[in-house]
Amino acid sequence: MKVFVTGASGWVGSAVVPELVAAGHEVTGFARSDASAAAVEAMGARVLRGDLDDLEALQEGALHSDGVVHLAFRHDFADFDAAVESDARAIGALGRALEGSGKPLVVTSGTPALAGQVATERDRSSGGLASGREANSDAALAFAARGVRPVVVRLPRSVHGQGDHGFVSRLIAIAGERGVAGFVGDGSARWPAVHVRDAARLYRLALEQAPAGSVLHAVGDEGVFTGDIASTIGAKLGLRVEPAAPETFGFLGALMGLDQPASSEQTRALLPWSPVEVGLLADLEAGHYFG
Repeated sequence: MKVFVTGASGWVGSAVVPELVAAGHEVTGFARSDASAAAVEAMGARVLRGDLDDLEALQEGALHSDGVVHLAFRHDFADFDAAVESDARAIGALGRALEGSGKPLVVTSGTPALAGQVATERDRSSGGLASGREANSDAALAFAARGVRPVVVRLPRSVHGQGDHGFVSRLIAIAGERGVAGFVGDGSARWPAVHVRDAARLYRLALEQAPAGSVLHAVGDEGVFTGDIASTIGAKLGLRVEPAAPETFGFLGALMGLDQPASSEQTRALLPWSPVEVGLLADLEAGHYFG
């Protein structure tokens, strides 16, 4: 297949593109900068220049493809609403370009936050940051009635692996700055997690096989206790571990105190996918986060 990938040089995209190339797909990656373009080419993909505001370029990429994997998102937590709106415009442009083709449009969202309940693929978020992207997922799924094969892949709070600069890396940096590895409350809040290579395989299978309207969970660890994350960070850095106020962690504070486990049981039943890489705590123990 000729596959158009937005966010191709990003954290997840840099695993998805090699996964697709290795499977024999011809990939074109959307690149905003020279550095991103060079990274995309180094992974064996072609480059289409543009950014999320360039709806014509997005449509061009989609029109010349056999399917789209949409990973790009502005992770601006200072203005998350604007990031969600930008994502909505991009999904609309991609969907319109694929109308009537029967081609896949794989978009990205987050696992729902259900305040202590293990979220499944059928659940919807009861609030928080994930709910904003859920409306965009709904818009993508609505393209099924317009001759597109839309699929939603929900990512958990931590997509980990060597080179990760996401939430866990930020927690490590905060611990180093404070001299203490912290957690919110009693540390019993759970985060779902997945290794980036496992997530990449699910995106490929979603593109190749998932039925129209599928909602998939890229979840390896159903729920890792935030207290255990802090304890592992503390042990690796030689720091004491103790509870801290949510504001200690900036925008991560709200997430640190929210119990939000998620399951991928339905995804594993639908597609030939199950995680094979190490879990989050084992990945932290490996040491590359602390190099």
